[in-house]
Amino acid sequence: MARTNVKVTLIRMTPDADAVTALAARLCYSGMDMEALLESIESRDQSDFVRGVMKMGHLSVAEHASFTFLVEGVSRSLLAQLTRHRIASFSVQSQRYVSMAEAFDYILPPSIEALGEEAVAEYSRQMEEMHRWYCMWQEKLGGKGETANQDARFVLPNAAATRLVMTMNARELSHFFTLRCCSRAQWEIREMAWKMLAACKQKAPLLFETAGPACLTGKCPEGKKSCGQQEAVRARAEALNNQKEE
Repeated sequence: MARTNVKVTLIRMTPDADAVTALAARLCYSGMDMEALLESIESRDQSDFVRGVMKMGHLSVAEHASFTFLVEGVSRSLLAQLTRHRIASFSVQSQRYVSMAEAFDYILPPSIEALGEEAVAEYSRQMEEMHRWYCMWQEKLGGKGETANQDARFVLPNAAATRLVMTMNARELSHFFTLRCCSRAQWEIREMAWKMLAACKQKAPLLFETAGPACLTGKCPEGKKSCGQQEAVRARAEALNNQKEE
């Protein structure tokens, strides 16, 4: 049993995602044959063109670039939110086929951690108790194996950690960042979204130059529920734009 935190790794992406987007966009407006079009893309800087295409809202061209992430140390509660983004592919570690008999890692909400050591200890004891319940039911249901696991898991908490592989195209990622990087998003998925955004800005800076919560490029859409931290959010996003590729 151990506390864990979100870890995001960009494991695969469309090679030269910015160039692929430029090619798709230029094809829409050009009468050149494909050989000449490819040569044009490779021989000239496409930065201004891609920025212009994205700015005018021709976003379908960004769907040709896809990004695959390995996400670890997130709760089942986060998973319920994440899978609402339906233009994506998810492969999630199964609680049916993977036994939690040895232990399960769990997520500690910052609000509980802020209450102090006593609260954290009580929370940890509760996780251990739920693990005991799980093992008890698993044994009553016949021991290890998918038949026992699939029903014993019903007593596991939303805090139980999981891991997954997720793929989204660049257009859907930008939409995801608009919603989930916002300060109004739930803290765990917001933390994950900012880590994903950092990786995307590093590997495909043109496509994600202005990506992030809606307040980066306009007025906050949350109205009276606004966090009031627009300048700080913009500074955070700008710092990501200036990061060096690892």
